[in-house]
Amino acid sequence: QLQLVESGGGLVQPGGSLRLSCAASGSTLDRYGIGWFRQAPGKEREGVLCISTTGEATNYVDSVKGRFTISRDNAKNTVYLQMNSLKPEDTAVYYCAGLRFGGCSGYLKMYNYWGQGTQVTVSS
Repeated sequence: QLQLVESGGGLVQPGGSLRLSCAASGSTLDRYGIGWFRQAPGKEREGVLCISTTGEATNYVDSVKGRFTISRDNAKNTVYLQMNSLKPEDTAVYYCAGLRFGGCSGYLKMYNYWGQGTQVTVSS
């Protein structure tokens, strides 16, 4: 069974950068599409970016285009979310999730495995 653990969150000033990591255990990550989702206080969880087993990335939020990138290192069994030019509206708990069929989806219910999340706070 795939287990996912996020790390790398924290407090950052507007305009700063963070790199989130999603480390997998229990299975090899190269079998799964991996999505990053976020949930801000009082809002629904939303898909941000996803990367398929072939390395194709899909963006689900227009506001992060050009600022966030997703990548995977199968040798390290880890997927990364690089976040640059952070804005206060990026503040949320960020989750990574695994999708068995290896592709991508922006729908939460398509994902089979979830991490516990990591808090990202963008504030001066």
